[in-house]
Amino acid sequence: MSGKAINPWTPYDEKEHSPCAIEWWCVEGFFKTLENNKRWAVKGSFTELYKGEYGLGMNTNLTLFNLDEDTHTIYYFRDDERKLDIIEKPFTIKFKDTYIQGKYPLYKIKFKDPKNKIDLYLNYNAKAMPHWVSQDVSNGYLPMGSGFYRYGFIPRIKLDGKLIIKDKSFNIEGEGYFEHVWGNISYINPLLNISELKKSIEIYSKLVGWWIKNHKPKIPRSLVFSTENNPFGYDWVWAILDNGWSIFYGNILFFVMKGPIAGTLILTKDGEKYTEFCNVTFEYITREYSKKYDIYYPTEIRAVAKKGEEKLVLNFKNTNKISKLICPIKYRKKIWTAFVIYEEPGEVNGYYQNGENKVSLSGKCKIEPQRHISKLGHNSVKFDFIKPPEGIGLSANFDLHYLRKKIETTLKFTPLPHFKFYFSKIKKI
Repeated sequence: MSGKAINPWTPYDEKEHSPCAIEWWCVEGFFKTLENNKRWAVKGSFTELYKGEYGLGMNTNLTLFNLDEDTHTIYYFRDDERKLDIIEKPFTIKFKDTYIQGKYPLYKIKFKDPKNKIDLYLNYNAKAMPHWVSQDVSNGYLPMGSGFYRYGFIPRIKLDGKLIIKDKSFNIEGEGYFEHVWGNISYINPLLNISELKKSIEIYSKLVGWWIKNHKPKIPRSLVFSTENNPFGYDWVWAILDNGWSIFYGNILFFVMKGPIAGTLILTKDGEKYTEFCNVTFEYITREYSKKYDIYYPTEIRAVAKKGEEKLVLNFKNTNKISKLICPIKYRKKIWTAFVIYEEPGEVNGYYQNGENKVSLSGKCKIEPQRHISKLGHNSVKFDFIKPPEGIGLSANFDLHYLRKKIETTLKFTPLPHFKFYFSKIKKI
């Protein structure tokens, strides 16, 4: 970095924000163990839920992937009767002997997995400026229900440290990611923080206006909606490219499975200047099916982003066994069954084009779909819009697992009026 950019994170931004409804700190990374040259990926997080309608709580999570052996370990601990320990100087988020300590650009981190006898020590030295999601539109504030939250991240960090597994110690080096998010939102009750509604409406207005400004009205070729892609879930991707660029992708789903995103794709080439793409479309290239919960979740996502003469085409693809952190839901059991985060280390390929200049891209990525799973299971509808010269009309295909039926309909107005309707039963899943 040149040192000319101004850090948008103040000391207030980096501290704890009690008593907001939810706050989390998360680190991600890819690294090698120097003694045996093995490749690894990691995610560690702290989450704090403050006292309110649903009580007090915290959790910590460590997921470690051995990419060469295609194995992973998961450690998750939750305490519903306490919050995290906070030390002001130096600022430290702590639970027992796990912690994140420091402020931009230097952080010291320790995560411990007593179940699998793993200790991970990380030194983080940021090589990119912090950035807020929708920084130039809403200053990093995002709405959810009647509340709002603030989402900040650092997309490229040099890391080193030590990995200890069952008393075997390895020195490590690699690259990482850091994020800090807080706000008055609730996945349990989106209208919980009704007192925040005025500011939330202001944020909605800014983001909707930005979205409309960056999308030309047009009839798409097709749109796909599904029940598992409900608004309580999202798709998240972090990517570090071989040429030094970094990518952040976040999509709040609103039931959409193909089409424009309700989110953003953010590119930085140098860690100082960020380009935020609003005009982004996506589709799932491959998905996996969970029979237990009757849902599909993505394992390869294609994103196309445009801004002026700039264009990004990216394929994020999982390449290892998927980690599944599943938390059964205790509230509203007539509607929900579980909350799931899928962690998918992988690779990214594609290209960037600015006018006539085209650059091939490749690198590493981490895909994390989060889903709130309802008892409806998988139900989807695909609309295909028939356009000239094929004619004018609409076809719709329904895949309704809840009713165990498939329905296909087609309505064409030109060149000759035509209507088709067909349904069949789905065998027990």
